[in-house]
Amino acid sequence: MRLLRQDEVVLVGPVRQEILSGIRGAEAFERLRMALRVFPDEGFFTEDYEEAARVANTCRAAGVAGSSVDYLLCGAALRRGAAVYTTDLDFVRYAQQLPLRLHVPEP
Repeated sequence: MRLLRQDEVVLVGPVRQEILSGIRGAEAFERLRMALRVFPDEGFFTEDYEEAARVANTCRAAGVAGSSVDYLLCGAALRRGAAVYTTDLDFVRYAQQLPLRLHVPEP
């Protein structure tokens, strides 16, 4: 909640899609869809895709496999100087190879 109060939340389309894809009931889906609407999607730029490729190359050279979307999120966060808020342990592995900052969820 602190991040919301401090207006430090940015949402990107692939994350919005992933969050909504895990919802089974139509009513719950609609409630969450509307709740997420307060966050406009941050766009990606050519430099984000280039940074994602650099990130992918760095991770793969170190034997760390990942998805194109994960690398895009890492690249965009690095380029913007933003932390990634996630519970996905893959990002911990990426952060071992990259100067990626992770935001640890509050209990």
